[in-house]
This record gives sequence, structure tokens and C-alpha cells, in this order.
Amino acid sequence: MEKIQILYHSKEIEKVEKISKGDWIDLRAAEEVHLKKGEYTLISLGVSMKLPEGYEVHIAPRSSTFKNFGLIQTNGIGIVDGSYCSEKDIYKMPVLAVRDTVVHINDRICQFRIVKNQPEICFEEVEHLDGPERGGFGSTGK
Repeated sequence: MEKIQILYHSKEIEKVEKISKGDWIDLRAAEEVHLKKGEYTLISLGVSMKLPEGYEVHIAPRSSTFKNFGLIQTNGIGIVDGSYCSEKDIYKMPVLAVRDTVVHINDRICQFRIVKNQPEICFEEVEHLDGPERGGFGSTGK
């Protein structure tokens, strides 16, 4: 079992608990945020973490984040590498509001999982690829 060292910067947010294999891990807003339509901000998630060696974090909105708060994560998915691990490296979620909204302390607004770093790779230039043709971008139907 892998271990993540976690430092909480807020006593108000619920603590992250042990996660079953494969699950995404919810993160919570560590501050109250009032946003008007069209405004951007970084919402503090109130934690700093030291990952196991060779891992990175992928942060994505929860499936209900847009419906409940009208927020879009502006970087699509956040990638946090393992070197972002000091007490001052506080996780945040960059968001854009598509409507006036309020996020309260402890609201679950995003989720993360740890992923092994990509292995070292090299590219081999070839004249042809022998894989089957799938029909081009977006060709697998609606």
C-alpha cells in the first residue's frame, strides 16, 4: 500500500480517509468563495502533500461541480508533479464561473488520484505504420 503524507492548512475541512484501490479521492474547498459570472479564481483546497516516489497527482472536477456550482476547471485537468511537496505548496483548483455562485468551506469541488510517472521512452521514426485504419478523428459514432 502506498502512503501520502498530507498536511492540512484548515481545521474546518474534513480529512481524507483511506481509499479503496481505483477510487478517486474527493478534495474540499478550504475557503468560502463568492464569484460572479465570468470571474476566475484559484480555490484553496487546504492541503499540501508529499507523494510516494515516482507518482504525480491528476486533479479533475467532480461530476457534480458544474451542475452544483457552475464552475469549469480552467486547466481541464490539473497535473501536480511529485516535487510540489513543501508545506507552502498548497493544492488549489483554478476555476471560471459561468454563473454567479458561492462555494462554501468543505464543499467537495474536485477529486484526484495518484498516477505513476510516465516511464522513459524514445521515439523511433518510421516510413509507415501497420496498424488498422479506424476512419479518422471522431469516426467511432455518436
